[in-house]
Amino acid sequence: MDERAMIDPATLPYTVTLPACFLGGLVLGYIYFRALRLTANLIVSHGHPLLGLALTFGRLALLGAGFYVAVLAGALALLAALAGVLGAKALMLRQYREAG
Repeated sequence: MDERAMIDPATLPYTVTLPACFLGGLVLGYIYFRALRLTANLIVSHGHPLLGLALTFGRLALLGAGFYVAVLAGALALLAALAGVLGAKALMLRQYREAG
């Protein structure tokens, strides 16, 4: 096995890659939607606009970086990460509906 095959995430078996990407997507989704909630609260409470802008760029950059890492492992891994993000969205929406 050469050194490229040892560091290439596409060579990992799908039984490892897909659950890891799904769990990573859940974490990314939670962070993304939590930052979105903080940004919305900041806008409503007339907070500092630069903080809202920083939160927006930060969450978009984090989501983009996470999807980039997932796409290095292949298309199915990207779909698993997307499913994790959407799952986190559904869980957070359910949590806010029950609380409100």
